Amino acid sequence: MTLRRAFLVGFLAVILAACGAVRKTPGLEARSAASQLAAQARDEAPVEYSRFRLFARVFDQVRTYYVESVDDAALLAAAAAGMRDAYPDPAKVSVAKLVAAAIDGMLDSLDPYSAYLDKENYIAVRDQTRGRFGGIGLHVTKEDNAIKVISPIDGTPAAAAGMRPGDRITHADGKPLSGLTLRAAVLRLRGLAGTRVLLTILRDGNAPFDVAIERALIEIKAVRWVLEDDVGYIRISTFNARVADEFVRAVQDIRARAGGWLAGFVLDLRNNPGGLLEQSVVISDLLLEKGEIVFTKGRSYQRRFRARPGDIAGGLPIVVLVNKGSASAAEILAGALKDHGRAILIGVRTFGKGSVQTIIPFGNNDALKLTTAIYYTPSGASVEGGIPPDIKVLQDDDRDGDEQRQRAFVELNRIAGR
Repeated sequence: MTLRRAFLVGFLAVILAACGAVRKTPGLEARSAASQLAAQARDEAPVEYSRFRLFARVFDQVRTYYVESVDDAALLAAAAAGMRDAYPDPAKVSVAKLVAAAIDGMLDSLDPYSAYLDKENYIAVRDQTRGRFGGIGLHVTKEDNAIKVISPIDGTPAAAAGMRPGDRITHADGKPLSGLTLRAAVLRLRGLAGTRVLLTILRDGNAPFDVAIERALIEIKAVRWVLEDDVGYIRISTFNARVADEFVRAVQDIRARAGGWLAGFVLDLRNNPGGLLEQSVVISDLLLEKGEIVFTKGRSYQRRFRARPGDIAGGLPIVVLVNKGSASAAEILAGALKDHGRAILIGVRTFGKGSVQTIIPFGNNDALKLTTAIYYTPSGASVEGGIPPDIKVLQDDDRDGDEQRQRAFVELNRIAGR
């Protein structure tokens, strides 16, 4: 057996043995066995050793920073299962693939959002945060081993093709997405502008159907606005690195266009999948005079974000539109405004993503995206399960017009006394 294959099999054996050995002091036996194997391979197999060191680093970060305490034996068992499922005969595959499968298995056992980001995926995450990438324009998550649409992005091919929150994507170009990690599935959807991808969709329990979508260069405009009947309508589609600045300019431009009279603002957070927590906090702060915005709680820390004096809307009425595609940072903003009585929410219950992910760079153009905290609205409520609206208005996608938006304008004018 070659050194590479011996290392490969040995790596699997260490994880399996550690799973059975760990009892009262989780991690000690696993670390000891791993150190012995690493010491043997360090001089003779530097590439294999570097991959083993990557696994050890991810393992240690999870044990230290994951939002909940974790059991070492369970983590290692999940890693072993990930390798077995991906490669039943581990001696026939490369160390890099085996370690990647172990890491994916371990992280998939935690939640749908934690993931190791190799160079390609790390660049994709940074591009999306900056608001420019190639693809079809979907925000997705993994649920019950399926790829579920959180929301399509405004003005993208996915939105034009009629993709909806809650759609489940089972295949891409005829190849099943079940069994793939979330990041691997996302890479199947992305690609060069001008290329096409055929998606197989399950919707509302009906028979599956195919949708062909041509990829494009996605340039996300986080904020759009219009002044309509003396009401400032502001659509926030995502919370990227520029959204707070764009929001301030939108409010200023609306005020300038309105002149001396403005009834209030409608903030549309429908199909907003979230993004950067800090940007959501900044916009909440801009609209609140005082009080708590959000409370985050990690395994060993707590952090409270509070509003400072100053309301960019000048106390004018605010109505917020939400739906089941409103998630994460969008729920932070909606929850803060609702709990402080600063706005009323119209639409349907939000998505319910109440966790915070932290990007931990590893220094080799790779990183770990790890769930490190749970957030709570000012009332102390968790967002898991979604935030209910103050006024429930269903949207009939088969009818012309936007019933939720129309109701928002009616309610805002009522509050403004018009």
